[in-house]
Formats: sequence, C-alpha cells, structure tokens
Amino acid sequence: MNGRFTRSILFCATAAACMPALAQPRFERERFHTQHWVYDDRFHHNHYYPAVGYAVTALPPGNLAIAFRGGNFWFHSGVWYQHVGPRYVVVRPPLGVIVPVLPPAYSVVYYGGVPYYYANDVYYVQQPSGYEVVAPPAEGPTVAQAPSTAPAPAPGNWYYCDSAKGYYPYVQQCPEGWRSVPASPPSGAPR
Repeated sequence: MNGRFTRSILFCATAAACMPALAQPRFERERFHTQHWVYDDRFHHNHYYPAVGYAVTALPPGNLAIAFRGGNFWFHSGVWYQHVGPRYVVVRPPLGVIVPVLPPAYSVVYYGGVPYYYANDVYYVQQPSGYEVVAPPAEGPTVAQAPSTAPAPAPGNWYYCDSAKGYYPYVQQCPEGWRSVPASPPSGAPR
C-alpha cells in the first residue's frame, strides 16, 4: 500500500511539473501581443515595434537626436519619436530626413533593381551622408538575378557585396552585384 501511494504522488508531481510546458505560447509573436506593439512581418522582416502614437516618459539609451525642417526627432532601432508635452510619442518619420545608420533589424527589398532598406513600415535609400527616408516605391518589389559566383578576381582586387557585408569567396551570392575593391588599403590608411 505504501509503494502504491508513493508512486501516485510521484506521478502527480511529474504531471504537475510538465503542465507549464504545455501552457507556453506556440508562437513567439504572441509574446508581445498588446495594443501598443505592432508585429512587422512584411518582406519577412519579423520584428516588433511600438505602435504609432504610443508615448513613453524617457527615450531609450543610445537614441540619435535629429533636427529636420525645424522639428526635433529622436531615432532608436527603427523607431522615431517626437517630444509632445512631457512625453515622447512614436511617430512616422518625415520624408527626406537622413539617419547615419540603419536600424539593426532591416530587410533589403529591390524595386527596379534599386535596393531599398525596409524597417517598421519605413523605406530608406542610401545617400552619401547616410540613409534617407523615402516614400514607398510605386511598383512591386522585384528580385534581382544573382550571379552564381563572382568573376575571377583581377590581381590586386577583391569583390565586396554591400547587402551581405562580406567579400567573395566568403559570401557566395550577391543579389545587387559585386563591387570591385582594392585588395590593399589606400595609402595613408591606418594599418
């Protein structure tokens, strides 16, 4: 009788220990399912952002302050803020504003062979001074035909892929085409 009681208690304890595993959410995207979080799955971006209009009392550390056309904006990880009263409100960025860096989670989409950088329902194009916020392209996205391999390197040249941020042969395909770069740093560069 004592062995049966011990086995019953052991079975109940094991079943109770397994129950939390069954109650865990099936999909990661449900974890942040609230009114003020938006899940951006366009172009397989798969990232959460605070919804436009959501207000915070303090900006996240590492934000960038940007003055543009008489207004002040703050940018952090693909989220744009503007100071409204005592709080900072999530806003859509104005067209034409330039940021020095892209958000850490972005997708590259090609329209008419031109790379657009997408994050949080905002499109960016590369400019000499950074990345400019632009209107969504009018035509549908296209997939550029990637060459199977880079051309045979000329002596003293390497081939770099901007989207993959790597060199051939470490990167095998480059959708936008390979850029030829000198194999040695330019004169005067630190070594």
